[in-house]
Amino acid sequence: MFTDRTAPGADVQSLWRSARSARCEAVRDSRGGAAPALVPPGRAGGGCQGCAFPGPSVIVPRLAPSLFVRTLPQVPGLQRGPGPSAPAPKTCQTGKISTAEAAAQSHTARDAAVQTEQSKDAVQDFQQEVQVDYTGLLSFLQRVEDAVIKELNKNWKSHAFDGFEVNWTDQDEIVLCLHTLSYPEAQDQNLQVTGVSWNATGSVIACSYGRLDDGDWSTEKSYVCTWNLDRRGLNPQHPDLVVDVPSSVMCLAFHPSQPSLIAGGLFSGELVVWDTSRTEDPVIWRTGMTDDTHTDPVYQVHWLPDTRHRNHARLMSVGTDGKILVWREERDGRLALAEGFAIVAQQIPRSTRLKKVAWGQAAVGVTSLSFSPFHAGVFVVGVEGGYCLRCSTSAQGPALPRPRGSVPLRAPAELAFSPHAGPVYSVSCSPFHRNLFLSCGTDGQVHLHSMLQTQPLFALQLSKKYLFCVCWSPVRPLVFAAASGEGEVHLFDLGRSTQKPTVSLKQSVSDCPVYCLEFNTKHTRLLAAGDAAGTVKVWQLSSDFTEQGPREMSHLEQLANEIMD
Repeated sequence: MFTDRTAPGADVQSLWRSARSARCEAVRDSRGGAAPALVPPGRAGGGCQGCAFPGPSVIVPRLAPSLFVRTLPQVPGLQRGPGPSAPAPKTCQTGKISTAEAAAQSHTARDAAVQTEQSKDAVQDFQQEVQVDYTGLLSFLQRVEDAVIKELNKNWKSHAFDGFEVNWTDQDEIVLCLHTLSYPEAQDQNLQVTGVSWNATGSVIACSYGRLDDGDWSTEKSYVCTWNLDRRGLNPQHPDLVVDVPSSVMCLAFHPSQPSLIAGGLFSGELVVWDTSRTEDPVIWRTGMTDDTHTDPVYQVHWLPDTRHRNHARLMSVGTDGKILVWREERDGRLALAEGFAIVAQQIPRSTRLKKVAWGQAAVGVTSLSFSPFHAGVFVVGVEGGYCLRCSTSAQGPALPRPRGSVPLRAPAELAFSPHAGPVYSVSCSPFHRNLFLSCGTDGQVHLHSMLQTQPLFALQLSKKYLFCVCWSPVRPLVFAAASGEGEVHLFDLGRSTQKPTVSLKQSVSDCPVYCLEFNTKHTRLLAAGDAAGTVKVWQLSSDFTEQGPREMSHLEQLANEIMD
């Protein structure tokens, strides 16, 4: 409380006198030694005239010593001593003033902007009419016109950025398994996934259950199941829809524009169309067992646009009886035969590069089909004899001998390609090149063909076991996928290598065969694959397999042309 060591009970009067004496002495020194005149004794307090320093009477009531000492003015030469009798020196040294720097750090930050009002001078300057030298501008444009047009034409003809698209989504660097779907009741019967298909919206996946390793006539019940991957609370082991089918379903395909329609081919040779929006009886069309239906299992179905009726579509089916049939819908719920074709060994075109002795032994059962997106009516089929055949729907030659039925069948084959060492199980026409297609079969090889020559552009030995399916990517010209009998899904990028897969995905731990796969054309990062264990896996592809490079189309064209030469 006290700046010196004066006891709290010290006499205030003594302190005041000491301060007054020091002040007077300082004033006297400043005036050249003249003694100040004192206040007359009659004035209370007895102050000093020379320095006009008031006496103790100015201090009205008697204050506590602590308050008095704090309010005492700073007097030059004053230094309190240990007691009232201590001499006062003429100099005064104040205590050291301590300083400190402090900073405040706020816990939150906020951006603020200030919009000042525009001054009147600025408004006037802005409102002044801009002076344009139109004569000089016209002269400049006339001088540079030829050079600008030349550069624009050069950019217009450039192919540097063909196929390049800006990607605004996050890039995924690895391939992930998003869903593992199954139907336990079908698995309890040891049924296999024979086909998978995405609907027109890309959100619903359907699979067919049957058996591909049973060569006998199958009469056991099978199923068609669907899952909506966008549904909240998706249960992988509880399909959204289960359709009971009296015969094994060998293949299926969603309608290209109507999301609720599914077509399926049965082991019995029949075709059935289901409407998934109908819960009680989803069957809306079927062929029945007639002279027009297949006599062997149907291994692939394909929707065709109806040129006569825009709102309708036709359905094409292929079977191991060698028939390729086109069906139209009837009002009474029947699928009626509209036209048909047949693959007959004697009518297959021969090639000088192929062994002629093989033709008499070649089977004509059709196992797969793929339409060219560039040539109207041109399609490729794979047959059990190991051959791929280029066919046309415009063929007019009759198939001999003429099969019985309501519609005469025609011979569609135009060109035969160099065969595999076993049956062909899958073919796929490129969505980016008018002449390229892929094929695979029991020899474990993938062939890249051109429709203009019989020999394959290259043959890749991919598996020691069967290859059951091959499919081009809908977004990457150099990417395709293949399903193997060793339980793997192989992803190829021909831009990286034509000799080995870029990524091999393990479908199951038990190494059971993968029978089918299909890319999602709407959600292009999704790939579905079904296996012999009765499960469907939905894979999410990385950006490496979904983003097209700027020179990918030219690379594909170069790949075809160089090997062909």
